[in-house]
Amino acid sequence: MKLPDLEAWAVFASVVEHRSFSAAAQAIGVNKATVSKAIARLEARLGQSLFHRTSRRLALTEAGKPLAEHARRLLADAHAAEEAARDGAQSPGGRIRVAAPLGFGIANVAPLLARFLAEHPRVEIDLQLSDVRIDIVAEGVDVALRIADLPDSSLRARRLGDIRTHLVAAPDYLAAYGTPSHPFELARHRLLTYSNTPGSWRFHSGSGEEASIHPHGPLAANSGEALVPSLLAGLGIARLPGFIIGPHLRSGALVELLPDWPAPAIGLHLLTPPGRLRPARVEALIAFLGEHLRDPCEGA
Repeated sequence: MKLPDLEAWAVFASVVEHRSFSAAAQAIGVNKATVSKAIARLEARLGQSLFHRTSRRLALTEAGKPLAEHARRLLADAHAAEEAARDGAQSPGGRIRVAAPLGFGIANVAPLLARFLAEHPRVEIDLQLSDVRIDIVAEGVDVALRIADLPDSSLRARRLGDIRTHLVAAPDYLAAYGTPSHPFELARHRLLTYSNTPGSWRFHSGSGEEASIHPHGPLAANSGEALVPSLLAGLGIARLPGFIIGPHLRSGALVELLPDWPAPAIGLHLLTPPGRLRPARVEALIAFLGEHLRDPCEGA
């Protein structure tokens, strides 16, 4: 049986990542001719072209697109195997790229990473905070935290806990517009919405009754924190997680509405790229976050 050309697959993965033969050559420390020969060998072996080449642009062919993911996995597994061997003789080290939602990342993840770094001085962390859902494979993310119902995918996912959301408004708003006693009454109110999770607001009563509405109102934002000033100013009602509005609930600046109609909990998931091998530093961070984010925060 002829062995696979692992060097060519690794070069292919580097070209995909860096989007040019020259940049890939520089990244892996070889000349451009070596990269070109490796890609030519792989194309000859596979019997198909992997790239469309012009003087200004390099793009994957339709055949090359699915193979790029295989190449990424092969290269990642090879790196993980080497790092696991090295880390067996010393404490984990190296860079970990972490992605998390903005508000949750600031309130819950950043403090934990400070503790993790203190315990693992050889580790470096690149923390990316955004409420925009990213492709963690394409962005080279090692660990991502996501608050959402997850669709089926090739990503490895672990549910860490549940995030609770609260329907809230300021006392001034309720004095002006009244307090709803049933979810269907929300259709007559000014609703502030989180645009990254479009769709219905669903509610479940203690007696088993269900209700849903399609929220609309004067403000939609792709950041939950961006809704808080309008909430506090008495401009509407919003449904937000406890890690964003918890302090305002405790101070009385916001009031929880329809407590007998709680919204379904949203899962807090830890995601990693596909593949069985992970560097020791990534395994250590996954274990650490899994332990400390099982119960993220009161009301979250």
